[in-house]
Amino acid sequence: MMNKFACFAISAALGLACSNAFADESCTRITATGHPAYPVIAFKDGDNIAGAAPELVAAIAKTLKVPLTSKYMGTWEEAQAATRDGKADLIFGIYYNDERAGFLDYVQPAFMYDDVAVFVVKGKQFPFKDKNDLVGKKGVTNKGESYGNEFDAFMKDKLDVTRADGIGEAFEMLMSGKADYLIAGYYPGTAEAAKDGLKDKVVPLDQALLTAEMFVAFSKKSPCRSLAEGFGQGVTDLTTDGSFDGMIKDATSAWDKAQAKK
Repeated sequence: MMNKFACFAISAALGLACSNAFADESCTRITATGHPAYPVIAFKDGDNIAGAAPELVAAIAKTLKVPLTSKYMGTWEEAQAATRDGKADLIFGIYYNDERAGFLDYVQPAFMYDDVAVFVVKGKQFPFKDKNDLVGKKGVTNKGESYGNEFDAFMKDKLDVTRADGIGEAFEMLMSGKADYLIAGYYPGTAEAAKDGLKDKVVPLDQALLTAEMFVAFSKKSPCRSLAEGFGQGVTDLTTDGSFDGMIKDATSAWDKAQAKK
């Protein structure tokens, strides 16, 4: 078990909870939410959020004997607002930044590393080694997305990036020439391109823009935040014994079947 000094040090750096693995008495159920359009990690399925991440947190909650519901709460921006306001207890598939740490207790460790890509119209690729090669070009990304403190600051100070209402609209801007490039997670970007019939019309540049840690986090307003340590152990267990790899395969199959019906 983490000693108090170590827990304090990590908490000071990342805003983590240092509570034990037992839920507060008022935590009788966990309402979780996530990104509605980040397949196969998370995606809207009726009134719920499906995918590998909600499957992961549901499995952990089951071991802790607390019922969990993965609920759709609107756009990614609105899902984050739900945890900030205490309407949701937990959010999954979220990157760390200092602003979010003000209203979230991040569960350690991260459950996966996520590549962020730069998508362009096929035939309009440009030399790209790092973020500096985006300076002077017009970009687009989804509202509510953060790519970590460092890149967020660089994007604000050095880049011309428009925020679109959803990744579908972002691809429309890219295809219309209103943007030279699109920033998105590699997996959801590729899935959205295929869904929109753009699989052969857009490509990710060879070099990833960055690779970010993806976390589960509790709302600071939730009585269930006391479960953060237990969730951390669950993340460690399920990402090291092959269980989460199986969840990704299951989520990929579910996503493919859902798209085939459309």
